[in-house]
Amino acid sequence: MAIFFQVVLPIMAVFGAGFVLQRIRVLDVKSLAAASIYIFLPALVFTNLYEASFNQGYTVIVIYAFLLLFLMIVLIKICARVFKWTESVESGSILTTAFMNGGNYGVPVILFSIGEEAMPYAIFLMVLQTMIMNVFGVYYASRSTSGFLRALKTIFKMPATYAAVLGIGFQAMSVSIPESVYSTLTMLGNAAIPLMMVILGMQLASITSLKFDWQVILSASITRMVISPLFALLFIWLVPVEPVIGAVIVIVAAMPSAATTTMYAIEFDSEPDLVSSITLVTTLVSIITVTVLLNIIT
Repeated sequence: MAIFFQVVLPIMAVFGAGFVLQRIRVLDVKSLAAASIYIFLPALVFTNLYEASFNQGYTVIVIYAFLLLFLMIVLIKICARVFKWTESVESGSILTTAFMNGGNYGVPVILFSIGEEAMPYAIFLMVLQTMIMNVFGVYYASRSTSGFLRALKTIFKMPATYAAVLGIGFQAMSVSIPESVYSTLTMLGNAAIPLMMVILGMQLASITSLKFDWQVILSASITRMVISPLFALLFIWLVPVEPVIGAVIVIVAAMPSAATTTMYAIEFDSEPDLVSSITLVTTLVSIITVTVLLNIIT
């Protein structure tokens, strides 16, 4: 119970604050999300990767991320074949299982439970997952050539992509940054995590239409919340990694569906009500599963 009160409850309280605020005062979530994406998140990404000491662990994270992605896609395709889902249901299920909430949810959990030493790995994995989601997420939401090309363009529109490249590049070349500039970036980066947490609560509060197809919801939820972290545990058992990296990998794997997948589903009409339902259910279930997992790994 100590983990619940020290880690999970404070995080849920911040989510709850955003949820209640959005219910009381309907605000423009897109504007806040834009501020996070274009100002605060790039600063967080740059400062953490600039301060990181890159090693073989980052290569392991890249390999793991793609293996997990393909495993989730294969499992959902098997479910779609067995249960005879339509293509749109299959696409919506892939969105909610292959792409987890490693940013708004995963990063705060890692910070609260593991500490600052894990943040460079968590940020790197978050940026990598975002880039993967921008490509494969848009592809499976649209299932068209134009959708795939649009996905590639989306990556180059995201400031976090350039922040990651600059952070890694400056660190590798030992580029010195003036203290006045770096302190500003640090200040913005420090505000990114609580802002992302509040935005997630607001996004959940903005869900207005649900579709409780329990066969699909249970299949997707079990895949995202049970099979994904079990695969992560198997991966770190087979591939020797530092304990901190192993903890980051497992925690992110146990995160619920990414709230941003709902936006893809709405934009491309890929079962948005079903995607919203799975996102909500996995987020609620995570209160229990994440608490249990943190008790195991910490």
